Amino acid sequence: MEWRQQSAVSCELAFQEAQRWLEEVTKKRFGSKSFRVALEDGVLLCDLINTLKPGIIKRVNRLSTPIAGLDNVNVFLKACEKLGLNEAQLFHPGDLQDVSTRVTLKTIQNIKEQKVLITIYWLGRKAQSDPFYTGPQLNLKAFEGLLAFR
Repeated sequence: MEWRQQSAVSCELAFQEAQRWLEEVTKKRFGSKSFRVALEDGVLLCDLINTLKPGIIKRVNRLSTPIAGLDNVNVFLKACEKLGLNEAQLFHPGDLQDVSTRVTLKTIQNIKEQKVLITIYWLGRKAQSDPFYTGPQLNLKAFEGLLAFR
């Protein structure tokens, strides 16, 4: 199984499902209509993983600075590794940085957002396999547009 690049239209279900799951698990709303903007400060991601595995992240930096956001994203990714996700299942911290001002890089932004979706997919699978987790479940079928079987 490998991931493949998909058009924004075919990924829309995955974006909607990821948002629904994040909001239900954390009981917090996305702060933006933009998937990337809602997650770029890392706070919602840290809250997600702390709800899935309480105490795995000791401190979430709630300052609204780019450095704080990068710190939170890095802490989130390290927590994902502690839960057993491997490097291939994780996005890069820079994948949540804004490149939309550079028109030629719009496709790159879409690819980066898909990498974030991939991490959420694997985290959702991990939560479903945890016998102690009884919260909302991620609908994995919504992510089928990202999967390719060989």
